[in-house]
Amino acid sequence: QWYQRRVRGELKGKLEMITGASMDSMKIELFNDQNKSIGKLTDDDAVLKNVLANDVRLHVTDPSAANFEDTSAVEKYEMPTEEYEKREDSVQAFKKRNKMGRFNPEVQAKLAAQAEENKEKASKMKIGDRCEARTPKAPIRRGEVMFVGEVEFKDGYWVGIKFDEPVGKHDGVVQGKRYFTCDNKYGGICQPRIDEVRDFPPELDFSDDEI
Repeated sequence: QWYQRRVRGELKGKLEMITGASMDSMKIELFNDQNKSIGKLTDDDAVLKNVLANDVRLHVTDPSAANFEDTSAVEKYEMPTEEYEKREDSVQAFKKRNKMGRFNPEVQAKLAAQAEENKEKASKMKIGDRCEARTPKAPIRRGEVMFVGEVEFKDGYWVGIKFDEPVGKHDGVVQGKRYFTCDNKYGGICQPRIDEVRDFPPELDFSDDEI
């Protein structure tokens, strides 16, 4: 075959066209038919027929290539809110013109009423209260009030709850900010309007009583 007659340097030229890896920095590793590494080609003057056996797979890597999976080091542009508000070609501007979503007067009135209800209910709650979280389309969850107030990730008033069972989403930290402390998966932050404060007894765990 062609690779049995060529040196590694020429092979790298061929592989550069196939893989896009640079000849100057590519690394070539050999794998057998059981997908186990059997060595690396490191000598540009080596005759391939002396180092390559049948059923060998070439694995090509390029350490100098850009890592498109890890975007943490990529500089990102975030448009300031004030500038975005002024744009007339944005999705938000389109929704405003057509009174869609939260720009619909009926939706705005509903959200305003919910915000007022949340504020009123929050004023009647205090840390240590027993409560039930009645999130729509979800089972009722009981727990203890651990936080009452405004948060950074949403507008309005919210209630932090330490649930009796691991039915929450976190340990009291949301988007890097800690609002209260509890075990992981025992914490949740809910709107006060869906919470009911009362002297609810703790949830009992009967898992050991069943087989």
